[in-house]
Parts: sequence; C-alpha cells; structure tokens
Amino acid sequence: MTQRTSAERPYLSIGEVLGLLLEEFPDITISKIRFLESQGLIVPERTASGYRKFYDDDVERLRYILTEQKDKFLPLRVIKDRLDTPPAGTERPEPQRPEPQRPEPRGIKNVVSASEVAQREEESEEQATATDSPVTKTHPASRFPKAVTTTSEPRAQSSTRRPALPDPSDAVGRPATYSRVELLELSGLDDATLKDLEAFHLVTARQVGTQGLFDEHDLAVAEVARGFTDAGFDVRHLKSWKISAEREAGLFEQRVLPVLRRRSPESRQESNELLDDLSDLGGRLRAILVARAVSPLRDSR
Repeated sequence: MTQRTSAERPYLSIGEVLGLLLEEFPDITISKIRFLESQGLIVPERTASGYRKFYDDDVERLRYILTEQKDKFLPLRVIKDRLDTPPAGTERPEPQRPEPQRPEPRGIKNVVSASEVAQREEESEEQATATDSPVTKTHPASRFPKAVTTTSEPRAQSSTRRPALPDPSDAVGRPATYSRVELLELSGLDDATLKDLEAFHLVTARQVGTQGLFDEHDLAVAEVARGFTDAGFDVRHLKSWKISAEREAGLFEQRVLPVLRRRSPESRQESNELLDDLSDLGGRLRAILVARAVSPLRDSR
C-alpha cells in the first residue's frame, strides 16, 4: 500500500501533538489530551469531518498545563483558573509563538502509532484560525487565550508543517467502537499479537450480535502494545501494568465510595472530580518513580 500525501497544513493532528510532546512529557497519552479537553482546559478546533486541529497556541497551552502539573503538582482546577483568569487591568492577547518542532522521541519507538499509520484517510483541508499579536508573560492567563470553540479570523499559514495524519478514533460522531479489522489497522498490530492481548485480558471484545467490538481503551492499549512489541517485549510483560492499574483503582475506590454513599446531588460530581484528581496524581507519581528508577541507566557510561 502506498502512503498518501496531502498539502502542507498549519495545524497538527492529536497524534502529531502526542509525538511532539512525548519526549518532554513521557506520561502523556491521547486519552490524557482528550481528558484535558473534556475538562475545558483546551478546546481545539475541528475540521468538517470532526478531527481535532491543534495550532501553535493550542500546543503551547497544552505544554503549559503539563508543565504546571509536572513541576508544581497543581490540580487541574487551579491550572484552569490560572489560565482563564487574567490579572487585573490586563487584556487577554492572542499569542504569537514559534513553530513547534517535531523531535524524534527517545526510547521506545512507534508508541504513537496513531500519527504514524500512513493509510489513514486524510483530513479535510479546512482553514480556520485566529490572528496573532505580542504576548505578555507575567501571568499564565495573559500568556494564553481562553479556550473557545469558534474563530472568525484565519490564522497565519505555516510553511514548515508536515502533512497531518488524522487519528480516526478522534472523529466526532463516530461510535467509540471498532471491529477487529479496524483495531488492527489503526493500531498497526498483527492478529497474533492481538490474540495475545486478549489472552492476557489487556483488551476485551464486547459481543454485539455476531460481531466482537472493541472500545477506545482497547485501541489505546493496542497502540501502546505495538510500541512495546516493536521494542522487543512480549505481551505477557504488559500484564504487570494491568495488575498495577487494578490495584490503583481499588485504592481510589476506598476513597470515592464514601462520597457516593452520601446520595446528595453534589456527590456524583464530587466523586468524579476526586477520581480525576487521584488519577492525575497517580499518573504523575508513577512517572516520577519510573524516571527515578531508570535514571541510573541514563547516567551509566
């Protein structure tokens, strides 16, 4: 199969954003980017066919959020308040930012398979943008525009962008279910590896009629599994992550269930926010501990 080509675009797909930031933030995933969007911290524009479009200011806003989490351990609500509340007496300008570069991620390659599958359908050539102007850097809210869902003025074109490869699972209106053939195509896995993932209960097809369907979590696991298998690992090695995740979820359950038992109108929202915070803290702690554990390997000569 031949790789398609398309015109240069002034924006990135979600997979390309992941590849761009992965080296700087090793714990970032497509699911985490979507989660930040669901919380209103980022609101990338969409093409007519539903794919997300990340411009320079979207990428820099995302980088700021991840940096605040990593360096200052701030909850998402605090970060959002800092982004959305400008300092008194200041305007919220549109930022002008340098072109993000795409460094090749170190370590395990091909983890970000969502942006590397060459046969996916190309995004529509939509051009929707906003004008840029100098930016004040004295306050987080004045460094980034508040997330909006529409724009009326075109953004400046970028001549150094590579063609954006869309993430098909990112399309609006598309059911978050995938047939076996779709999952194999999108993740780049072979059928034997997918069977191994099923055998170790890392992915599970739900029977709908005569067809087994996978969800977006299964797709995300398959993408990561491909990176590990490309690096020489067996699927059985990934079982430890599942066990660790289940133990972590069990620990969170002990804290969340008492909140749910209150049965008040606010308890559901409070429990969801608590789960978000705990999941975020758990992910950061895990990344810190792994980074510390592998540091002797990086420093060894």
